[in-house]
Amino acid sequence: MKKTTEALIAPTKQSGLQANAENTKYMGMCSRPAYKTRSHIKIGNKSFEWVKHFRYFVITLTTLHCIHEKIKTRLKLGNVCYHSAQNILSCSLLSKNITTKIFRSNILPAILFGCEICSLTQREKHKLRVFENRVLRKIFGPNRDEATEALRRLHNEELCDLYSSLNIRLIKSTRTR
Repeated sequence: MKKTTEALIAPTKQSGLQANAENTKYMGMCSRPAYKTRSHIKIGNKSFEWVKHFRYFVITLTTLHCIHEKIKTRLKLGNVCYHSAQNILSCSLLSKNITTKIFRSNILPAILFGCEICSLTQREKHKLRVFENRVLRKIFGPNRDEATEALRRLHNEELCDLYSSLNIRLIKSTRTR
């Protein structure tokens, strides 16, 4: 890691740029135990701190590739977006087409931002699908059962039929792209 850092700093000195040791930190993303006990890298008179997690824009990268925290954060942000738009999404004056477009353009990007860089486990995919289905059930409302004339919650298959254009499976296609 020290050789890589020196190789990065050397050309920047030639062009007049300097690395700020106070603001520059490094992190190795590996599951090997040697990376868990890393210390500072010293190059010349500057010392660069090793960190276990790093926040890059709104994504927190960790040394152990822990996706659980990323998904939790994304779902919290999705909840914030949903609750801020809840009055619009539950408005009966707007068509379901418009409310699904609002969901697709405002809430879904808040959840999916940065998810394509991670390999999702079945558990995380399930959490994302549960959130998506919960919001879609709020948008489409209950369905009247033909036999009993009672209102009932929409089943997942019915949600897929009503909202088949874009869903959480988009992550896989953006990752391959």
